[in-house]
Amino acid sequence: MTEVVQPGSSSVERPDYWWFAARTALLEAGLGQWLGEPRRLLDVGSADAPSAGWLRGDHQQVSVDLDPRGLAPGRGVCASALALPFADATFDVVAAFDVVEHCEPETLAVAELARVLGPGGRLLVSVPAYQWAWSDHDVRAGHHRRYTRPRIVAALEAAGLRVERSTYAFALVFPMFAAERFLRRVRRPSADRLPAVSPRAERMLRGLCATEARLLARRDLPFGSSVLVAAVKP
Repeated sequence: MTEVVQPGSSSVERPDYWWFAARTALLEAGLGQWLGEPRRLLDVGSADAPSAGWLRGDHQQVSVDLDPRGLAPGRGVCASALALPFADATFDVVAAFDVVEHCEPETLAVAELARVLGPGGRLLVSVPAYQWAWSDHDVRAGHHRRYTRPRIVAALEAAGLRVERSTYAFALVFPMFAAERFLRRVRRPSADRLPAVSPRAERMLRGLCATEARLLARRDLPFGSSVLVAAVKP
């Protein structure tokens, strides 16, 4: 039987999972200074995820996702990142958190994100790190690839964007991530999209990520299971 990959983030079913809460703090710490005070903001592909909440403000915000379950009536559009239904230069900020790895071809997705940005607009991106960490999780999630920092930077620069910050994230929990990916290779794949975590382990993971958020606000990190990038359209 062929597995059908459900579009959308796992946070539709598990919004309280520790990783989503941790990502909120890490994204804001790493990319928050590029949010600024936009008039119009586009959130691509994370409409259902708690980690996009820090993008909200007095500005107009539009969400795009293939999965309609996470779209709010009146400000959500069910569409693909490969064909954004907006005119050129519509938005001051475009956010695409864990989106580009779902898109094939990559060049078209990045070109679309850049196209809808106005001059001086900011693109905020996160992607999963390291192709060696590929596992059944990536297959279930509908990923096409994982990234290194240089690879995602090169993809954005090829679209004419100027990268102002690129850093890894989830560095302090990286040993646990690497161990979990190793175990996925030697065990029968789990039916769960998200690894089970005990309450004690969750408290530890959340605490480590809270500490990392304070570090990430001040400096780039040399490794981690995600890559965060802020880029500007000249």
